[in-house]
Amino acid sequence: MADEVQALTKAFSGLGGLGVDETTMVSTLAQWRKQPEKRSGFRKSFRGLFKEHGVIERCEDEYMLHLAAEFSRFKNLMVLWAMHPWERDARLAHHVLHQAHPPAIAVEIACTRSAEDLLGARKAYQALFHHSLEEDVAFHAKDKPYCSLLVGLVSAYRYEGPKVNEDTAKAEAKALGAALKKKEAAAVENGEVVRILTTRSKPHLVETFKHYKELHGKHIHEDLGSEETLIREAVQCLAAPEMYFSQVMEAALREGADHHGKEALARVAVTRSDVDMDGIRAAYQEQFGARLEDAVAACAHGHFKDALLSLIAGGK
Repeated sequence: MADEVQALTKAFSGLGGLGVDETTMVSTLAQWRKQPEKRSGFRKSFRGLFKEHGVIERCEDEYMLHLAAEFSRFKNLMVLWAMHPWERDARLAHHVLHQAHPPAIAVEIACTRSAEDLLGARKAYQALFHHSLEEDVAFHAKDKPYCSLLVGLVSAYRYEGPKVNEDTAKAEAKALGAALKKKEAAAVENGEVVRILTTRSKPHLVETFKHYKELHGKHIHEDLGSEETLIREAVQCLAAPEMYFSQVMEAALREGADHHGKEALARVAVTRSDVDMDGIRAAYQEQFGARLEDAVAACAHGHFKDALLSLIAGGK
């Protein structure tokens, strides 16, 4: 009896982790049929979900909200997976803008999609919400110092060929260095920084950041202060997306990760599964000394875990 109760408690995600173990729950329904005393024992032992209230054990409202989120993880992942990528990105961006979330997801969409896919997401956004993505970003970020940068990023249509002008890349590396050394204004408000990050091709930016390190002895993100989070995210997404996404996944899997952090797990698994997931797994191994699929298996439960592993590891 004690083992069965413990298994069911874990299935309800009462012992931590992400998602719920649907298989155990369904099995328990069959095994405990016509055994109300077992359900009563479960309620009495599961103090996170139930609390004595007179002659009954009452469900705690706060934990019910937690369970609703955990039950919905698999559903939400599958809905994201089934959507057309352009609609998915449009809905993700709209949710961020209208739920007062940090702008990281908008930066991801703007900086890690191809020019055609970002254009497609903007078209989908207009069709779904009857506003342009650019105007909604401009409105919701109008009082933020990063407004011009974020509008420029979501509006971009970058050249995607391999050609890079080395002299221009070197000159712009110097310009970025000069902008970051200025203390009177934040780099995110510097017009030259915004121009370079929002218009140049990704191969050009990779070369520019390489020259920046040669000139200044460190990566550009190391010269960005704690208040320059959005520029740091943009730089990583543009030049090293696999490293960026591996860090997002690691943060989502940490004990104590907040709601936004946990939601990133499904988002990254779905949006990167057929793009650069092999590279993300390699970057995770290099940075954190563990396999990403092992970390997910240790943290997630049930169908949500199985779906995540299918997207992250595939047949490997």
